[in-house]
Amino acid sequence: MRLSRIIMALTVGLAVAAVPTAAGAAQPQPPYVPPGAALTVSPTTIRLGETFTLRGTGFQAGETVRIDVAISNLPAAAPAEGTARRSDGSTVAMAAVAYTPNRAQPQPAPTTFTVTADGDGAFTVQYRPTRTGRYTFTATGLTSGRIASATGTVLPVHGRPTTRPPHHGGHLPVTGDSIGTPLKLGGGLAAAGAVLLLASLAWRRRRRGGAEARPGGPGRL
Repeated sequence: MRLSRIIMALTVGLAVAAVPTAAGAAQPQPPYVPPGAALTVSPTTIRLGETFTLRGTGFQAGETVRIDVAISNLPAAAPAEGTARRSDGSTVAMAAVAYTPNRAQPQPAPTTFTVTADGDGAFTVQYRPTRTGRYTFTATGLTSGRIASATGTVLPVHGRPTTRPPHHGGHLPVTGDSIGTPLKLGGGLAAAGAVLLLASLAWRRRRRGGAEARPGGPGRL
Protein backbone atom coordinates (compact mmCIF):
# COMPACT_ATOMS: atom_id res chain seq x y z
CA MET A 1 0.00 0.00 0.00
CA ARG A 2 2.74 2.39 0.91
CA LEU A 3 4.64 1.48 -2.28
CA SER A 4 1.63 2.20 -4.48
CA ARG A 5 1.26 5.64 -2.91
CA ILE A 6 4.90 6.40 -3.59
CA ILE A 7 4.53 5.35 -7.23
CA MET A 8 1.38 7.46 -7.56
CA ALA A 9 3.12 10.51 -6.07
CA LEU A 10 6.02 10.16 -8.47
CA THR A 11 3.63 9.86 -11.40
CA VAL A 12 1.74 13.00 -10.42
CA GLY A 13 4.99 14.94 -9.91
CA LEU A 14 6.26 14.00 -13.35
CA ALA A 15 2.96 14.99 -14.91
CA VAL A 16 3.00 18.36 -13.22
CA ALA A 17 6.61 18.98 -14.30
CA ALA A 18 5.77 18.11 -17.90
CA VAL A 19 2.85 20.56 -18.15
CA PRO A 20 4.96 23.81 -18.57
CA THR A 21 7.15 22.14 -21.18
CA ALA A 22 4.16 21.07 -23.21
CA ALA A 23 2.57 24.49 -22.83
CA GLY A 24 5.74 26.18 -24.06
CA ALA A 25 5.96 23.87 -27.04
CA ALA A 26 2.34 24.60 -27.94
CA GLN A 27 2.88 28.41 -28.10
CA PRO A 28 3.06 29.76 -31.71
CA GLN A 29 6.46 31.00 -32.83
CA PRO A 30 6.72 34.65 -34.07
CA PRO A 31 6.64 34.92 -37.88
CA TYR A 32 9.87 35.45 -39.77
CA VAL A 33 10.36 39.11 -40.66
CA PRO A 34 12.65 39.66 -43.65
CA PRO A 35 15.13 42.55 -43.54
CA GLY A 36 13.72 45.94 -44.50
CA ALA A 37 14.06 47.47 -47.94
CA ALA A 38 16.77 50.04 -48.69
CA LEU A 39 17.28 52.64 -51.42
CA THR A 40 20.48 54.54 -52.31
CA VAL A 41 21.17 57.43 -54.71
CA SER A 42 24.62 57.93 -56.21
CA PRO A 43 26.13 60.37 -56.55
CA THR A 44 24.13 62.34 -54.02
CA THR A 45 24.90 65.68 -55.74
CA ILE A 46 25.03 66.26 -59.50
CA ARG A 47 24.87 69.12 -62.01
CA LEU A 48 21.89 69.63 -64.30
CA GLY A 49 22.28 67.30 -67.29
CA GLU A 50 23.95 64.52 -65.29
CA THR A 51 22.30 61.29 -64.07
CA PHE A 52 21.39 59.70 -60.73
CA THR A 53 21.76 55.94 -60.19
CA LEU A 54 19.06 54.44 -57.93
CA ARG A 55 19.75 51.07 -56.27
CA GLY A 56 17.10 49.23 -54.25
CA THR A 57 17.48 46.08 -52.11
CA GLY A 58 15.34 44.07 -49.70
CA PHE A 59 12.19 43.91 -51.84
CA GLN A 60 10.28 40.78 -52.74
CA ALA A 61 11.74 38.76 -55.59
CA GLY A 62 10.20 39.72 -58.93
CA GLU A 63 7.76 42.27 -57.53
CA THR A 64 6.93 45.59 -59.15
CA VAL A 65 8.34 48.58 -57.29
CA ARG A 66 6.81 52.04 -57.74
CA ILE A 67 9.17 55.02 -57.38
CA ASP A 68 7.69 58.43 -56.54
CA VAL A 69 9.79 61.57 -56.99
CA ALA A 70 9.22 64.73 -54.92
CA ILE A 71 11.12 67.89 -55.97
CA SER A 72 11.74 70.94 -53.77
CA ASN A 73 13.64 74.14 -54.49
CA LEU A 74 17.24 74.59 -53.45
CA PRO A 75 17.87 76.64 -50.30
CA ALA A 76 18.39 80.37 -50.77
CA ALA A 77 21.98 80.09 -49.50
CA ALA A 78 23.10 78.14 -52.55
CA PRO A 79 26.33 79.62 -54.05
CA ALA A 80 25.98 81.94 -57.01
CA GLU A 81 27.54 81.08 -60.34
CA GLY A 82 28.81 84.61 -61.04
CA THR A 83 28.27 88.30 -60.48
CA ALA A 84 27.22 91.25 -62.61
CA ARG A 85 27.92 94.94 -62.05
CA ARG A 86 25.15 97.56 -62.03
CA SER A 87 25.60 101.13 -63.26
CA ASP A 88 25.65 102.41 -59.68
CA GLY A 89 28.68 100.24 -58.84
CA SER A 90 26.83 97.56 -56.85
CA THR A 91 26.94 93.86 -57.76
CA VAL A 92 24.20 91.29 -58.18
CA ALA A 93 24.50 87.48 -58.12
CA MET A 94 23.97 85.71 -61.42
CA ALA A 95 23.22 82.03 -62.10
CA ALA A 96 24.03 80.29 -65.36
CA VAL A 97 20.98 79.17 -67.37
CA ALA A 98 21.23 76.26 -69.76
CA TYR A 99 19.60 77.10 -73.11
CA THR A 100 19.95 75.30 -76.42
CA PRO A 101 18.68 77.41 -79.34
CA ASN A 102 16.86 75.85 -82.31
CA ARG A 103 16.41 72.54 -80.47
CA ALA A 104 13.39 70.93 -78.86
CA GLN A 105 13.37 71.37 -75.09
CA PRO A 106 13.61 68.09 -73.11
CA GLN A 107 10.47 66.64 -71.63
CA PRO A 108 10.17 66.91 -67.82
CA ALA A 109 11.54 63.91 -65.96
CA PRO A 110 8.75 61.61 -64.66
CA THR A 111 7.63 61.98 -61.07
CA THR A 112 6.28 58.39 -60.90
CA PHE A 113 7.59 55.26 -62.62
CA THR A 114 7.93 51.52 -61.92
CA VAL A 115 10.75 48.98 -61.99
CA THR A 116 10.85 45.22 -61.47
CA ALA A 117 12.98 43.67 -58.72
CA ASP A 118 15.19 40.73 -59.68
CA GLY A 119 15.31 37.32 -58.01
CA ASP A 120 17.15 38.78 -55.02
CA GLY A 121 14.65 41.60 -54.56
CA ALA A 122 17.07 44.22 -55.91
CA PHE A 123 16.98 46.69 -58.82
CA THR A 124 19.13 49.39 -60.44
CA VAL A 125 17.74 52.24 -62.55
CA GLN A 126 19.05 55.52 -64.02
CA TYR A 127 17.22 58.82 -63.53
CA ARG A 128 18.10 62.08 -65.34
CA PRO A 129 16.54 65.24 -63.83
CA THR A 130 15.49 68.13 -66.06
CA ARG A 131 15.44 70.89 -63.40
CA THR A 132 17.44 71.91 -60.37
CA GLY A 133 16.29 71.17 -56.84
CA ARG A 134 16.34 68.61 -54.06
CA TYR A 135 14.95 65.22 -55.16
CA THR A 136 13.40 62.73 -52.73
CA PHE A 137 12.90 59.22 -54.18
CA THR A 138 10.46 56.86 -52.43
CA ALA A 139 10.36 53.19 -53.54
CA THR A 140 7.29 51.11 -52.60
CA GLY A 141 6.96 47.37 -53.22
CA LEU A 142 3.48 46.87 -54.67
CA THR A 143 3.33 43.26 -53.39
CA SER A 144 5.30 43.33 -50.14
CA GLY A 145 4.41 46.89 -49.16
CA ARG A 146 8.03 47.57 -48.19
CA ILE A 147 9.10 51.22 -48.46
CA ALA A 148 12.51 52.90 -48.72
CA SER A 149 13.58 56.45 -49.61
CA ALA A 150 16.71 58.44 -50.48
CA THR A 151 17.56 62.03 -51.42
CA GLY A 152 19.76 63.69 -54.08
CA THR A 153 20.53 67.30 -55.07
CA VAL A 154 20.71 68.81 -58.58
CA LEU A 155 22.73 72.04 -58.93
CA PRO A 156 22.77 74.46 -61.88
CA VAL A 157 25.18 73.90 -64.73
CA HIS A 158 28.63 75.20 -63.77
CA GLY A 159 29.51 77.90 -66.32
CA ARG A 160 31.88 80.81 -66.65
CA PRO A 161 30.72 84.25 -65.53
CA THR A 162 29.76 86.39 -68.52
CA THR A 163 30.90 89.60 -66.81
CA ARG A 164 34.12 90.83 -65.29
CA PRO A 165 34.65 90.33 -61.55
CA PRO A 166 33.53 93.17 -59.28
CA HIS A 167 35.80 96.20 -59.08
CA HIS A 168 37.28 96.41 -55.59
CA GLY A 169 39.36 99.59 -55.97
CA GLY A 170 38.36 103.08 -54.93
CA HIS A 171 37.96 104.33 -58.52
CA LEU A 172 34.84 103.96 -60.56
CA PRO A 173 35.06 101.66 -63.59
CA VAL A 174 35.93 103.34 -66.88
CA THR A 175 32.99 103.32 -69.27
CA GLY A 176 32.85 103.68 -73.01
CA ASP A 177 31.62 107.31 -72.81
CA SER A 178 34.55 108.44 -70.65
CA ILE A 179 37.05 107.05 -73.17
CA GLY A 180 35.26 108.32 -76.24
CA THR A 181 35.16 111.97 -75.12
CA PRO A 182 38.98 112.47 -74.96
CA LEU A 183 39.36 110.70 -78.29
CA LYS A 184 36.84 113.01 -79.93
CA LEU A 185 38.47 116.09 -78.43
CA GLY A 186 41.93 115.00 -79.56
CA GLY A 187 40.67 114.32 -83.07
CA GLY A 188 39.11 117.77 -83.28
CA LEU A 189 42.34 119.47 -82.14
CA ALA A 190 44.38 117.50 -84.70
CA ALA A 191 42.01 118.53 -87.50
CA ALA A 192 42.15 122.18 -86.44
CA GLY A 193 45.97 122.07 -86.39
CA ALA A 194 46.05 120.61 -89.91
CA VAL A 195 43.76 123.40 -91.21
CA LEU A 196 45.95 126.10 -89.62
CA LEU A 197 49.11 124.54 -91.11
CA LEU A 198 47.63 124.49 -94.61
CA ALA A 199 46.44 128.08 -94.26
CA SER A 200 49.92 129.18 -93.13
CA LEU A 201 51.58 127.51 -96.14
CA ALA A 202 49.09 129.09 -98.52
CA TRP A 203 49.67 132.53 -97.00
CA ARG A 204 53.46 132.18 -97.37
CA ARG A 205 53.16 131.16 -101.01
CA ARG A 206 50.86 134.08 -101.74
CA ARG A 207 53.23 136.54 -100.03
CA ARG A 208 56.23 135.19 -101.93
CA GLY A 209 54.35 135.44 -105.23
CA GLY A 210 53.39 139.07 -104.55
CA ALA A 211 57.00 140.05 -103.79
CA GLU A 212 58.25 138.60 -107.06
CA ALA A 213 55.60 140.50 -109.04
CA ARG A 214 56.58 144.00 -107.68
CA PRO A 215 59.06 146.16 -109.76
CA GLY A 216 62.60 145.71 -108.65
CA GLY A 217 61.74 142.43 -106.95
CA PRO A 218 64.03 139.46 -107.03
CA GLY A 219 64.70 138.08 -110.46
CA ARG A 220 64.06 141.34 -112.34
CA LEU A 221 66.91 142.88 -114.49
